[in-house]
Amino acid sequence: MIRRLDCTWQISLRAACCAALLFAAGCEKPAAPPPPPPPEVTVIKVEVRDTPVVNEFVALTQSPQQVSIVARVSGFLDKQRYTEGTVVKPGQILFEMDKKPFIVQLDGARASQASAKAAHDTALANLKRVKPLVELNALSQKDLDDATGQEQTTKASLEQATASVESAKLNLSYTTIASPLRGVAAAAQQKEGAYLSAQNNLLTTVSSLNPMWANFSISENELSALRNEVRAGRLKGPQNNVLSAEIVLSDGSTFAHTGSISFIDPAYNPQTGTFLIRVTVTNPDGELRPNQYVKVRLKGATRPNAILVPQRAVQQGSKGHFVWVIDADGRVENRPVAVGDWYGDQWFINDGLKAGDQVVVDGGLKLKAGDTAKVSAAASAAPAAKKP
Repeated sequence: MIRRLDCTWQISLRAACCAALLFAAGCEKPAAPPPPPPPEVTVIKVEVRDTPVVNEFVALTQSPQQVSIVARVSGFLDKQRYTEGTVVKPGQILFEMDKKPFIVQLDGARASQASAKAAHDTALANLKRVKPLVELNALSQKDLDDATGQEQTTKASLEQATASVESAKLNLSYTTIASPLRGVAAAAQQKEGAYLSAQNNLLTTVSSLNPMWANFSISENELSALRNEVRAGRLKGPQNNVLSAEIVLSDGSTFAHTGSISFIDPAYNPQTGTFLIRVTVTNPDGELRPNQYVKVRLKGATRPNAILVPQRAVQQGSKGHFVWVIDADGRVENRPVAVGDWYGDQWFINDGLKAGDQVVVDGGLKLKAGDTAKVSAAASAAPAAKKP
């Protein structure tokens, strides 16, 4: 009996020891995890530089001189003497009308002129005979007045007949219709054999090609913004105040010749809310044609002491735009900025940054103010972007 109790006591003692060991092990605190590494970011070092500015607009080409070719007399269209869509020269015949009726009119006018001249010659000779006889009192003053009146009447008839001849000549010349300038001729509006009158006298149009205009519009808000930039000193024009105009064709290629602004409409268009601006460019080979859509790039303006940062570095918050800046100790600062225009894949910064600031370009989404960041790459400055 005593031996059984001894065994029971030993088992209880062992269980108590095991429980104590398990309790002691459960009360130990686990080791704290290591802190996360600082986020890695890519930064650029801000530099201040004079940056050329290029403004791009969609424009529509226009011929400086577009002439409507019309029939100036009524009659039948006899022949078309040009190929539609080709370049014609000054004086080149485009159309011919039936001349026969106008030749008959000219012959009749010349006959009337000859008759009037004969009558005037007779009256003039009679006047020359009457004058000396009146001086000798052989004829009365009335005879002299009648002779003078007859001479003046026949003279007026002769002048009228001569004018009729000139009118008939003009009408005959109008039957040959030529181009008044060098340019491209459009499609014919009337076909051979058609009767031309005042109601259907438009034959075609000829548009000059050299030089060529490119018209575009700028809104009132854009114009005001540009003026404000100039007043603030953030935009400076060229020294001669002449912006060069580069023409970009529909395929993206650049036209060989550059132009300049030749006209700014002083009148505001209330229907479109814009001002019209015209660029004139030489077009010796006729590559540009009227009513083409092109792009106009105005070059020559500069932003002095400009700051450019990549667009992806600028973020939008509840209080506006901001960038992440790394200070000398590697800590992150949320810096509000005032942004200007886009420039390629970069953004002009009007306020908020200075030369030497390190601006986060990549990795900014993981940051918060006060963090310590690890700079994995850096550039000395944001390269000046080129407009496409």
